[in-house]
Amino acid sequence: MSRYPLENLRRTALAFCVILYILLWIGGILNHWLLGGVDQSLVWLGSLFLLLAGALLFLTTRSFIEAKMLAGFALFGLAAEMVGVYTGFPFGSYAYTETLGWRVLGVPPVMACAWMTLILYAREILLPFRLPRFAESIAAALLVTVIDLLIDPVAVNQLGYWQWASGGAYYNIPLTNFAGWFLTGTAAFYLFQRKSASNIWRLRIGFSIVLFFTLLAFIYHLYPAALVGCLACLPYFLSKKGITTFETPERTQAADRTEAAS
Repeated sequence: MSRYPLENLRRTALAFCVILYILLWIGGILNHWLLGGVDQSLVWLGSLFLLLAGALLFLTTRSFIEAKMLAGFALFGLAAEMVGVYTGFPFGSYAYTETLGWRVLGVPPVMACAWMTLILYAREILLPFRLPRFAESIAAALLVTVIDLLIDPVAVNQLGYWQWASGGAYYNIPLTNFAGWFLTGTAAFYLFQRKSASNIWRLRIGFSIVLFFTLLAFIYHLYPAALVGCLACLPYFLSKKGITTFETPERTQAADRTEAAS
């Protein structure tokens, strides 16, 4: 009987996080569209936005095995960022600003939520195809790299989340950054991906992040990046139209029972 109070607490926390996340999402878009950006006294809301995305992913995860997978994606991405800031490998030489708040070894901890959200979005898109583990890892890494072609121009040039020591051909971003995303994404997915059913929350949250940056790219006239964002949003709309079939709740529960039995 003790699980029911915990379940009620989870649902309450979930509802609170959903409402706050939606408010921050809408408020962020309106601020950039109508005011040309967020006031410096409110830049910390960017960190809260990412933190809420991570909280929603954990609150909608119903098994310990999947929770470990999420933690693996998050911590591996965060560790890669820390190595990258201090060594320049694998992304290139860059440094985080104070915009995303306090840093640990040069990296804001909320970046763990960003990595987790994007990798899980790629996972949900690829899950129905039941690819072999290595092929799925490559495909997921390609997708998150494409998404970074959208996010980086906005995050660097408009939001000021981090700065590159040297420029590059794509919105003044070095190509090594995207190679680093591909390598890190492949490794993270291969090491921590676990067999489990689809979770519509991961698809929706990942899509909301991609759509958010796509709209910002349009607002700031970063049209090539915005076009990439539209392409990254396309799998979500295809899945909603039924072209890609995602698991039903009944199949989700059956998969969880199978995973637990094994």
